[in-house]
Amino acid sequence: MDTNEHVIEVTDLRRVYGGGFEAVRGISFHVDRGEIFALLGTNGAGKTSTVELLEGLARPDGGRIGVLGHDPYTERAAVRPRTGVMLQEGGFPSELTVAETARMWAGCVSGTRPVGEALALVGLAGRSGVRVKQLSGGERRRLDLALAVLGDPEVLFLDEPTTGLDAEGRRDTWDLVRALRDAGTTVLLTTHYLEEAENLADRLAILHEGRIAAAGTPAEVTGAQPSRITFELPAGYFVGDLPPLGELGVCGHETEGRVVRLRTRELQRAATGLLVWAERAGVRLHRLDVRSASLEEAFLGIAREASNSGDRAGQADETDEVEGVAA
Repeated sequence: MDTNEHVIEVTDLRRVYGGGFEAVRGISFHVDRGEIFALLGTNGAGKTSTVELLEGLARPDGGRIGVLGHDPYTERAAVRPRTGVMLQEGGFPSELTVAETARMWAGCVSGTRPVGEALALVGLAGRSGVRVKQLSGGERRRLDLALAVLGDPEVLFLDEPTTGLDAEGRRDTWDLVRALRDAGTTVLLTTHYLEEAENLADRLAILHEGRIAAAGTPAEVTGAQPSRITFELPAGYFVGDLPPLGELGVCGHETEGRVVRLRTRELQRAATGLLVWAERAGVRLHRLDVRSASLEEAFLGIAREASNSGDRAGQADETDEVEGVAA
């Protein structure tokens, strides 16, 4: 058993494709033993490129990777038997049955759990005699997961594990991933489902254009974004009739007809001040909704901020170029 607390260590990782496109631009993070770590990002953010490097499928163009204390590319023989991988598309022979596919894969990994146990874990025990080509998309994802955990891995890489699953299948997969984590497996996953990351991840990183835009626990990432209070103005009242928004700790607001949305980083102070005002004014605030920022709001806010920063940098570069020419 490896005693290194950081089961995965990534330092200044870079990946460049033909033509000079830099998909991963110097990212650093670590994953601790027995932790679920999620990589989030829009299409093209660098998630899959990063995971492929961690799995040892390609050599980095810069930086260092350690998985269980080894380089996953140059020391693949030391890493691969201790890891499980679930790719976005398994690509298994369509004519084999589920059980035949699992037995075939069992011959390629060490320390395997029984095939029947692996299939039961993902709810495919009753489909073991069905050919792969006859499985639904969701069932194929379950089979991919069964094969990923067949070797009882210390580290499990899951690339979009619940794509194609219905709500029940997604919840079942979450329960399985949590059970694996609780048994000591370290899990790194990518997902497009922000609810999935919010429910599963102990920590996460949000990638944007090959860089880490935010990282931390889900609570830390969402806590950096403003909370929101939404309500409908009482008849005869206007935003100007509310207490001074600055005194409530409100950092911004929007209106849509009679509906007001307040943004605040001091949720208790703002909500208390608003409710005290309503009580004293003798009015009811209909459609009142008070909530902290969700991971989705944080994700979209971070993406917007990163894009705006890029636009400003591009404008600055253009200005510098113009000034240089003028000079």
